This record gives sequence, structure tokens and C-alpha cells, in this order.
Amino acid sequence: DAQESRGLGDVYKRQTLSEVRANIDRLDDEIVRLMAERAMYVKDAARFKRDAFQVSAPARQAEVFEKVRRLAERHDRGFENLDQVVDAAYRAMVAAFIANEQTYFNTMRIVGDKHA
Repeated sequence: DAQESRGLGDVYKRQTLSEVRANIDRLDDEIVRLMAERAMYVKDAARFKRDAFQVSAPARQAEVFEKVRRLAERHDRGFENLDQVVDAAYRAMVAAFIANEQTYFNTMRIVGDKHA
């Protein structure tokens, strides 16, 4: 909601630099915790893949990038080009996850999944 976003922007502006940094640190902790949780799902997904193409899953990547751009628009509180920042961050994160998933794929027994 635009009215709510403006109010939150005012809250951000009333903080000291130390408070702003403390909030960024708090959010970084939560973001990394969520990335670690996501990583475990990525690791588990490797067992459903049959080959390297399925590990990279270009169609799934495109879906994820489109989804997060929409999420950025929905959650934007007034940061210009947030969708581009989110897109770049996700592209880097997904590339790193795929590289690691390839390692797990090479060592795991494939179980298959009709929903992959």
C-alpha cells in the first residue's frame, strides 16, 4: 500500500546511521538464514534430476527470475530499480546454487519424480 510505504519511509529516515546499519545487519542475518534453508532444498532437488541439463533447468530459472521481479514490484517501498537489484541478486544466487547442485547431483542416487 502506497500510504503505508510512505509511512515506513519516514521511519527509516528518522534512524541514525548506527540504527540503519543495525537493521541491515539484522536483515542480513535473516536473509542468510533463508538462503541456508533454500540451499537444503536445492541440495535435495539434485536427487530428482537425471542429467546436467535438468540440474541447470533453464525453464525453471526463467520462472524464478520472473517471479522474483514481480515480488520486487509488490514489496518495493520506494527504492528505484529494486526489480533490477533483485534480478541481479537472484541470478548470482541461482548460478552459485546450480554449481553446487551439480556437485550433489554427481554424488547422489537419482530417485526420479514425475513432477520435476
